[in-house]
Amino acid sequence: MVSHGKLRNSLDKGKSRMVRSRVGRARLLVCQLGPWGRLVTLVPMAIVVLALTLPTVGTAQQPPDTEQTPPQSPEESEAPTDQPSQPVFRSEINFVRVDAIVTDGDGNPVLDLTAEDFEVLEDDVAQEIESFELIEISGEPDPTLPPPSSIRNEYDQIREAARPDSRIFVFFLDDYHVRDLSAMRMTAPLAEFVETQLRPTDLVGVMYPLTPLFDVRLTRDHARVVRALQAFEGRKYDYSPRNMYEESYSYYPTTTVEIIRNDVSLSALRALSIHLGGLREGRKSIIVLSEGYSDYVPPQMQNQSAALGGIGRVGLNPDAGSSVMDQTMQFFENTARMTDLLHVADIANKNNTSFYTVDPRGLAVFEYDMSDPVIGAAADSRILRGLQDSLYLLADETDGRALINQNDVLPGLAQIVRDQSAYYLFGYTSSGSPTDGEFHEIKVHVKRPNVRVRARKGYYALTAENAARVLAPPKPDPPKAVEMALAVLAEPTRGRLVRTWIGARRGDGGKTKVTFVWEPVGSTQSQRRESASQLTLMAMSDSAAYFRGEVARHGAAGPRTEFDADPGTVEFNVAIEDEYGDVIDRTVREVVVPDFTGPDLALSTPTVIRAVNELEFRRILADSDALPTASRYYRRTDQLVVRVEAYAPGDALVMVTAQLLNREGTSMLEIQVEEALTDGLYQLTLGMAPFPRGDYLIEISAEVAEVLEKKFVAFRIQG
Repeated sequence: MVSHGKLRNSLDKGKSRMVRSRVGRARLLVCQLGPWGRLVTLVPMAIVVLALTLPTVGTAQQPPDTEQTPPQSPEESEAPTDQPSQPVFRSEINFVRVDAIVTDGDGNPVLDLTAEDFEVLEDDVAQEIESFELIEISGEPDPTLPPPSSIRNEYDQIREAARPDSRIFVFFLDDYHVRDLSAMRMTAPLAEFVETQLRPTDLVGVMYPLTPLFDVRLTRDHARVVRALQAFEGRKYDYSPRNMYEESYSYYPTTTVEIIRNDVSLSALRALSIHLGGLREGRKSIIVLSEGYSDYVPPQMQNQSAALGGIGRVGLNPDAGSSVMDQTMQFFENTARMTDLLHVADIANKNNTSFYTVDPRGLAVFEYDMSDPVIGAAADSRILRGLQDSLYLLADETDGRALINQNDVLPGLAQIVRDQSAYYLFGYTSSGSPTDGEFHEIKVHVKRPNVRVRARKGYYALTAENAARVLAPPKPDPPKAVEMALAVLAEPTRGRLVRTWIGARRGDGGKTKVTFVWEPVGSTQSQRRESASQLTLMAMSDSAAYFRGEVARHGAAGPRTEFDADPGTVEFNVAIEDEYGDVIDRTVREVVVPDFTGPDLALSTPTVIRAVNELEFRRILADSDALPTASRYYRRTDQLVVRVEAYAPGDALVMVTAQLLNREGTSMLEIQVEEALTDGLYQLTLGMAPFPRGDYLIEISAEVAEVLEKKFVAFRIQG
C-alpha cells in the first residue's frame, strides 16, 4: 500500500504537462478575479509558522484619541565566509502542533491520558512531545472568565475567539457545487443543528466561495446564522452570472468555467483555514456543504459556451465518458484536482482546522439526475464516485468526517460538536528539521488498548527559501510620509454627517487658491445623516477672513467653493445644516495653506474625481472643472481620475511620474501620467477592478534637475 506521503509527493511531481497547460489559463484568471484567491495563498506559509512560534494576541494597539488635532497640510549583517552554504534554521520553524481525538469502543471520549500515553512518529521516527494539553469545552460560559460579549469588530472577534470556553464553526456554503434542490433539502437539518446542538458560547460563521474574508464574521447570534442558512441557494450547473467577475468569463466553455469555480472554492477554503488559524491555536471546524470537486464535464458540454445554459440543454449520450480517451482525460483531471485538494488539506492542518464535508444529495446513485440523463450509467456512477472521493479526501486528511450517502445527517453533525468538545493538543519539534518542501507523515499511537485515535496525517515542510524568509529580519516600517498619508483612512467616520476635502494650488498675486469640497456621509440606517443639505463655512486666519457663506449641496457649483488665501494656518469653521436651515452639527479644522510663490519645485494638492460608470468616466475626462470627491473609500467598480499641477522655477521641464503603492509603501504598479487639459496640469487614471480590498496609495513625483517633490493620495477599496 502506498503511504500518504508517497502519494502526495508523487502527485506533486507527476502532474502532466497536458493537465498543467489545460488548467493554467483558468487559474490565472482566478488570480485576477478572486482577491483572496490563489495570489493570497502564496504568502501565508510564513505567517502560519510565525503563528506557531508567537503567543496569541488578544488586543491590538490603536492610535490614542486626542481632543485637539494639530494643524494639517492639505496635501544583515554579513555572514562569515567560512560558513557552509547550506542554511541552518532555528528549531521554532519546525515546531508541529497536532490535535488528537481519542475515543473508546462506544465512541465516548477518553479524558484521562497523559503525554506518556502517546507516541508520535514523523516519517516513522519517534518524536519528543514538548507541549501537552487536554482541551474540554462544554459550550457554556466559564464562570471564572468575564461574560462573553458581542462581536462588533475584528478586535472583538479576536478576543472572543481566544476564550477557552468557545468553539468555532464555519459553514462553507459552496453554491458553485450544490444543486438548488439539494440546498433546499439541507436547509432544515442545518438549521436544526444550529438550534439544538450549538451552545451559547459557540462562535459561528457563514461563508460562500466569493465571500471576502473581510466579511466573514463569527457571531453568537445563532438565529442570524439560521436565517443565513435558510437563504442558501445552490448554483451547480447554473452559469447565469451574478456579478461582474462571473460576467467576464460567462462565455467561456463550460469546462473552463468549472475549473474556475473549483479554483475559487478551494482558494476560499485555503484562505478561510488561514484566517481561522490566526484566531486561535485550538481545533476549528469548517462544515463544507458541497457535492464534490471535479474539472470533468460530459463531452457534449465541453465545447459549448457556458452562457447557453447548463445540464438542462444537453441531451442523453449513453456512450459519453466511456471511451478510453474520455477515461484517460478524467484520470489526469482528477489527479490534478486531487493534488489541489491535498494542498488545501495541508493548509488546514497547519492551522488546526478540520473539514467536515456534507454531501447534500443524501443517498445518491448517479451524479446526473435520472429524470434528465446526460451520459451512460457506468460513466455516471464513476463520476459520482470521483466527486465523493474528493469529499472523503478533504475530511480524512484533516481529521474531520465525511457525511456522504446519508439521508439523515443530524447524527454526523452532532459528532462535529463532540469532536471539538474534548481533544488533546500537543506539539513537538521535528527531529529531522526538514526544509525540503516535501510531505512528512505523522502517526499518533496511544499505548492504552481498545481506544481509537484520530489525528492529522502529516504536513508539508517549508522549503529552504521559505524558511529563510521566515527567519529574515522584520521588514522596516513604512516611510513616515506613507504613514501620514494613511492616517486619513484611520480617522473615524462613525457619527460624522459629512466628509470634507481641502485642496490648494497656485493663485494670483502671491495668493494660494483654496478649494473646499464636502459631501454627506450617506447611510441607509440613519435618516439624520442623509438630512445634511448645506453648510456654512467660515475660513479665517489670525489676520484676515477669507470666506464666509453657504455651500449648498445642490448649488450652482455643487458642494464646492473656492477662495484666495495667504499662505499659513487657516481655520475652517463649519456649521452643518439640514433642509430647514437648522444647524445639526459643527466642526473646526486647522489647515496649513502652502506657499507656491517661492522658486522651489512644488506640487498642488492632488484632486481625485471618482467615476462610478464608463459614461461618467468619459464625461470627467472631457471636463477640466469636474467636481472632486471628498471620499477616499471606493468600490472595485469605480474608476479614478487624479489631477495635479506642477510648478517649477523658470521654464524648467518637469518630469511627473506616478506609481501605486501598498500600505507598506512598496511599489505595485507604474501609472502612466499625461499632461492634459491646460499647461502644467497633469492627469492620471486608475481603475479599481484589478485590486483586492485594502488600503493603497498613489505616489505622485515631480523632478527637476535632481530635485524631487512627492505627494500621496491614500484610499481604501472596500467593496
